[in-house]
Amino acid sequence: MTIGATRATILEYALGTYGTEPDNPFRDSPEAAVLRHEGGRKWYALILRVSRKALGVGGEGAVDVLNVKADPILAASLRGQAGFLPAYHMNKERWISILLDGSVEMEQARALLDMSYDLTGNKRPRAAKAHAQGQSVTHESAETFDF
Repeated sequence: MTIGATRATILEYALGTYGTEPDNPFRDSPEAAVLRHEGGRKWYALILRVSRKALGVGGEGAVDVLNVKADPILAASLRGQAGFLPAYHMNKERWISILLDGSVEMEQARALLDMSYDLTGNKRPRAAKAHAQGQSVTHESAETFDF
């Protein structure tokens, strides 16, 4: 039996996996939950309550959506599947909205949340990355810095 993703299951997963408590920075939308990286405070996900009409999906009332960053090619292919939409109020090439009405399996939503976390993480400077990989970095003036 598959379990569909919901606001509660996503927030529980984010807390258990990344230690992320949701941030609610919008006074006019207190139900909006931003998930941020611990150190740099960059967003890796956003949960919003949006009217189905604004999203262009059938039904009455509102639905929770999860906005996550994804590879542009993957995002484009997902938008053709049920439960996935162009990102609501985000860059539509690099972000997607996932309906949290149970139509998308939790396993798939978790994988996309993990991808978003990785894509939005703090980037290490080139020298630090090379050092971690046991390489040296050549400066423009042809100096070599070994670590």
